[in-house]
Amino acid sequence: METKGKSLPMYQENHFTGYDANDLISQTNKLRNLLTKRGTLEILIPLCCTTKPVRYKQFRQALKGISSKTLASRLKDLEKSGVLERHAFNEIPPRVEYTLTKKGQELITSTVNLLQWMKKWSKSK
Repeated sequence: METKGKSLPMYQENHFTGYDANDLISQTNKLRNLLTKRGTLEILIPLCCTTKPVRYKQFRQALKGISSKTLASRLKDLEKSGVLERHAFNEIPPRVEYTLTKKGQELITSTVNLLQWMKKWSKSK
């Protein structure tokens, strides 16, 4: 099931009741540490556009401005945080594939919703 071209539903109701500021700051730091490293969000793009595994070679082709060392480091970070699953096959030449975990799928959905929000509210009126 490809997600290409499908629009995610926007959140319609406003039930805002407030949050604990200290908890949000702590969570924001964790999120920033995961997502704001160079190339991390870009790595998620090929994964969110298909339900099929993505091979390391596909990332290299899609992310031309990111070094192999940076790409490998970001993939390890995302795997360690539970966003990606890495599958290595005992073949020659070696084959490695990555898929989103449930946690990763939720991260993609949240990121797309944030981008939709940004697009909606950045329109000049």
